[in-house]
Amino acid sequence: MKTFMRYEKKYMLNEEKYSCLMDVFESQMEDDIFSRSSICNIYFDTPNFELIRNSLDKPVYKEKLRMRSYGVPDEDGYVFIELKKKYNGIVYKRREKMNIYDAENYLYFNNYPESDTQVIREIDWVLNHYKSIMPKMYISYDRIAMRGIYDDDLRITFDKNILYRDDCLDLKSGIWGDRVIREDEYLMEIKITGGMPLWLCRILNDLGIYPISFSKYGVAYQIKEGYRNSIGSVSPYIGGFAC
Repeated sequence: MKTFMRYEKKYMLNEEKYSCLMDVFESQMEDDIFSRSSICNIYFDTPNFELIRNSLDKPVYKEKLRMRSYGVPDEDGYVFIELKKKYNGIVYKRREKMNIYDAENYLYFNNYPESDTQVIREIDWVLNHYKSIMPKMYISYDRIAMRGIYDDDLRITFDKNILYRDDCLDLKSGIWGDRVIREDEYLMEIKITGGMPLWLCRILNDLGIYPISFSKYGVAYQIKEGYRNSIGSVSPYIGGFAC
C-alpha cells in the first residue's frame, strides 16, 4: 500500500519548449528511478460516466478509480489499483499492488480480494457508493520521469503519445487507440509537496509556459462524446518505452 499527497500542475508543450526545458534541466533535474515507461490504465466509471462528468465540472472534491500497469502485463503480471482524489487543489493517491487476475476479479466481477487493507476498503466504498462501476476507458502514454537533484520532493514528468479507447478494455490487449494530444505535443506535470522552486518559476515565465486544466480521461471522454475534435489513431503495438 502506498499513499501520495501533493500538488500537481500541468502544462502543454511543443517540441521547441520541451527542448528548451530539457537543456535547463540538465543542471537541476535527474532521471527518476523508473525514468522511461509506458503507462497503461483502465478507468472505471458508472454507465453514464458519472465520475468523469462530475470531475469536469471542477468541484472542490473529485475522485477517479483506475487499474494501472507499467508496460503491457502478462497473464500472471502485477498491476496497481489506484484511487485518486483531489480536494482543494491537493491530490491524494492511494494504491494497492495486486496480481492482475485478482485485480480484474475484484474490479470487473466484484469479487472481494483476500487482502483486506485500508486502501481496499476505501476502493470498496467507492464501488458500493456509485453502484454499477465498470471498466469504461483505456488510456496509455509514454512517460519520461525526472526528480530534482537538490530537491528530492520535486518530480516532473513528460507524457507523450497519449492514447485512448473505449473497447477491448483489457490491459493485456496491448497499446493502441485514438490520440488524445498531437504527436508533437508533451503534457508536462510538475508534482510538488509545497512551493515551486524559484528557478523553475523563472524558466517557465521566461519561456511563456503557463499551467492548464487538463485531464487525460476527461479529454478522452470529451473526444468520444464529440465535444472535442478527434486527432487520429495508432495501430496496436506492444512496445513503448521500456520499464
